[in-house]
Amino acid sequence: MNQPNNAIPGLATRQSAIRLLDAVCRRGETLDQAMPAATGKLSNPSDKALAHNIAANVLRWMTALDAMIDSATRNRLADDAKPRMALRIALAQVLILDTPQHAAISTALPLVHGGPRRLVHGVFSTVMRGVESGALKLPEFPEIPGETLDRWTQNWGEDVALAANAAWARPAPLDLGFRTDDVGALEGVQLAPKHLRMLPNLPVTGLAGFDEGQFWVQDLAASIPARLFGEGNGKTILDLCAAPGGKTMQLASNGWNVVSVDSSAKRMERFRDNLNRTGLQAEEVIADLMQWQPAEPADAILLDAPCSATGIYRRHPDVLHCIGARQIADRAETQRALLDRIAPWVKPGGTLVYAVCSLEPEEGEEQIEAFLERHGEFAIDPVAADALPEGLLPTDDGCVRTLPTTLAEAGHVDGFFIARLVRKS
Repeated sequence: MNQPNNAIPGLATRQSAIRLLDAVCRRGETLDQAMPAATGKLSNPSDKALAHNIAANVLRWMTALDAMIDSATRNRLADDAKPRMALRIALAQVLILDTPQHAAISTALPLVHGGPRRLVHGVFSTVMRGVESGALKLPEFPEIPGETLDRWTQNWGEDVALAANAAWARPAPLDLGFRTDDVGALEGVQLAPKHLRMLPNLPVTGLAGFDEGQFWVQDLAASIPARLFGEGNGKTILDLCAAPGGKTMQLASNGWNVVSVDSSAKRMERFRDNLNRTGLQAEEVIADLMQWQPAEPADAILLDAPCSATGIYRRHPDVLHCIGARQIADRAETQRALLDRIAPWVKPGGTLVYAVCSLEPEEGEEQIEAFLERHGEFAIDPVAADALPEGLLPTDDGCVRTLPTTLAEAGHVDGFFIARLVRKS
């Protein structure tokens, strides 16, 4: 006698995973955006984490999983069809997460109804026989989705595209930013001042110094924009699009008087928690930058602009499944509008740092080139090599561009473009 669905252990978690995949692949949402609705019925945080982990690994390895599925079907299943989604989830669990076959298929079959169940069971069994015989196996690295791979190959070259595949295959390291140069008893590799790189499988909240607010999680590349301002000595800086607060905490710990602006009240809750834990101070503003403006120009501005976020694909594989040419163009237009709006907010002689966690030139190099053509009152303030973490070099024009090849031997960094500009006196 078959068990009712609500009695199958682990099924609710897999149902949440398929809802996450549906949100990313059909509606273009990110996993973070989809998590509340997709996992709302799960009361256990570990179940929510497992649903996210299953979905993230399906997205990371989707090209290889689909090739296996297609090798076992006469007629290709539609990309967004429930049978394909159920098979992706089952295969990802067995081949990547080391779930026993019986547990994977027993929670995959109830995800589809009627006749397709037999199809899912048959394809799964065929693929597993191929794996056991050695005829089928996962490649060494997951493959970046075709459209993105083609775009990155065209923009950056084949070496960068291959490095992106390699970086995608491994868990990103845990980078910590510190209030001071003292990293305490924690062990790792220091790639820059006030920085420590550790293994990624450590629970952050259990590390010595977390409760005391000695550090926060921040990728090394993400720490560069704030580093480029140096010591604040009480001068005022606007940190725009500030949540969740890593850059604000860097700036505050370096003596800047920080006004932190973000439009998301929800993200600013996390921002506030981070500030409270570290004991650092900043003025908090929840506002739309296209509606808000400061009372007077500031000594400096950091604009960490909304972007495609393709540079953080290692930790967020979903972005490569919901970002294409149209989304990149839309975000580039938003960046252009923001840059034009905030340009008058910089005092003459002041500094503007523009940053995006994107691997798309339209949001980085091309965006700043066009801005300088429109705003002759600004010029690039070239970044010197000794201002950057060890192993990083500025571009020929004095900006910063990190790629999948950057610090590859040390565990890679996120993809960023950063430009430091000065408003002429």
